[in-house]
Amino acid sequence: MSAFKSLFKQTFIYGLATVLPRMLSFLLTPLYTKVMAVGIYGKVSIIFSWFAIFNVILAYGMETAFFRFFNKEDDKNKVIGTATLSIIFTSFIIFVLAFLLKNQIADFTDIKVEYVNYVLWILLLDALVIIPFAWLRANAKPVKYAIIKITNVAINIGLNLFFFLLLSDLAEQGEFFKTIYKPNFEISYVLIANVVASAITLVLMLSFYGKIKYTFDSKIWQHMLRYAFPVLIAGLAYTTIETFNRILLDSSLSTAENPEDVVGMFSACYKLALFMTLFATAFRLGIEPYFFSHAKSKNPQKNYARILEYFVVFGSVILLIVVVFSDLLKIIIIRDEDFWEAMWIVPIILIASFCLGIYHNLSVWYKITDRTKFGAYISVVGAIITLVLNIWLIPIISYKGSAIATLAAYATMVALSYYFGRKYYPIPYNLKKIGMYLTMSIVFSLVYFYEFRANYFVGITMLIVFLGIVYFSEKDELKQLLKK
Repeated sequence: MSAFKSLFKQTFIYGLATVLPRMLSFLLTPLYTKVMAVGIYGKVSIIFSWFAIFNVILAYGMETAFFRFFNKEDDKNKVIGTATLSIIFTSFIIFVLAFLLKNQIADFTDIKVEYVNYVLWILLLDALVIIPFAWLRANAKPVKYAIIKITNVAINIGLNLFFFLLLSDLAEQGEFFKTIYKPNFEISYVLIANVVASAITLVLMLSFYGKIKYTFDSKIWQHMLRYAFPVLIAGLAYTTIETFNRILLDSSLSTAENPEDVVGMFSACYKLALFMTLFATAFRLGIEPYFFSHAKSKNPQKNYARILEYFVVFGSVILLIVVVFSDLLKIIIIRDEDFWEAMWIVPIILIASFCLGIYHNLSVWYKITDRTKFGAYISVVGAIITLVLNIWLIPIISYKGSAIATLAAYATMVALSYYFGRKYYPIPYNLKKIGMYLTMSIVFSLVYFYEFRANYFVGITMLIVFLGIVYFSEKDELKQLLKK
């Protein structure tokens, strides 16, 4: 139980590093939906969809490979130096090539060249802190990790608040601010804030570059690349599932339907699923080092099974809470009613995000057995399902098709990972208990939202019933976890 206490302690701190910044970033959604037209917000979402894809390319799975080889190799300095030099070299090469081809990139993505310039700088700066952040996690330094992550987002949010709420008034009072302020400059302001925040984050991580040994081992590098390549493919597939729907919505809908408006509504309502994403991400950040470090311990499969149970319990509660109170949350987070039309997607995307979190827990089998190619295969299947269903459904039911495609993809990935995991690395999951929590929370959520939406007597009753079942089923485990 002490190992679990350590795990949950780290997960809590990583949760602060992930959840608090993202919760702070909720300030940006009310801000953007207040100061931006739906179509402009849609364009911002499309830009960041492309950004997410290229961000995966620049990382090329090296973070996960770093964790694996940091715990596997005796000479950890070689692993650190090799991974760091690899990322530095590839990042600058890609940056230079992309900068030279920025006009072609702008034409291909239908994004203005000035926006492409900003994105390239953000990508470079973010790539250069991949290994430093991984090093902090591998060395169990979650507090420093959290402080720097929170600082990054606080700067980003502060600059956004300055640009959108203060700058126009200051421009009327002084010449200096007048030179900075530009009307109809919303997208550039968003990207400039990201550039500054990423630059300051790199400055805060520079001490890492001063203390490591720059030792490059070509043999380790080749092994790391072989391990990382399937992770890269899986990352691209995941990003396709998670963000490419915005791009497809923009390109698949007719101009009469104002595709950027549809993307804006879809993206804003998608934010309500962020509560589940935050939980799943924080949990993953905590368990990933645990998976690797305990792989050679006695009977690790038993602990892995219990970890998934904990995840499903907490995830089910989050799902039901967010669904029941989604109409209250939308007023706080999505300020303009023009965005609310896409609220239909909220339960579907929440369940999809829940499935993704379950998949990350199930993926332990292929990561610790060095079968990362299965992660690539499974993710590619998910990406294909996403693309096929989006292309088929968007012309018929618009953004609803994108939500359904996302859920179908992640649910399929869960099923495939469980199937292959039983074959190559059996873990004794308590399917009866997990299935009960999943079924109840999903059925309650769907019935409430689509049949009794805004009837809080029904919704809160469902929530109390579910919490009561969880308490009586898990009270012994919870008491042990909470003991000092």
